[in-house]
Amino acid sequence: MQPTSAYIQDQLPNQAAFTSQNWTLGRIAWHTVTAIGIIASRIGLSFEAPTKDYPVPSSSEFISNSYQQASDALVQTVKNQLADKNLGEELEIYGQKITKGEILFFLIQHQIHHRGQMTILMRQAGLTVPGLYGPSKEKWAEMGMEAPKL
Repeated sequence: MQPTSAYIQDQLPNQAAFTSQNWTLGRIAWHTVTAIGIIASRIGLSFEAPTKDYPVPSSSEFISNSYQQASDALVQTVKNQLADKNLGEELEIYGQKITKGEILFFLIQHQIHHRGQMTILMRQAGLTVPGLYGPSKEKWAEMGMEAPKL
């Protein structure tokens, strides 16, 4: 099954920009890709994934494919390189003691945070927002049903 963030990234146009002062939709999407390997490396996990956050690739298809590859690699690496008993091991990161399990939880929260940003920018740009945790208004329409009232 495709991760929910990948569903969002499949909907991205090539480098949809909104202002020069803020990250573009493509920039946020690429950040979610590179963050997988960068954050996982903090707890000693090693797998092939992009870690160079800039420049942002110009192809949304490349970004989406890279996300899928990185997230699949993370899942396999966690299964192969990390045991449950290791999740409570503490590390010092950015001057704080934090467990490996908390870092993995942070990785999930980080993805959710940026997924939310991407869905808002997609809606503002008039793009189709995929249903992630139930139907989006577009999915309701596809099913021939009226979306819940605001």
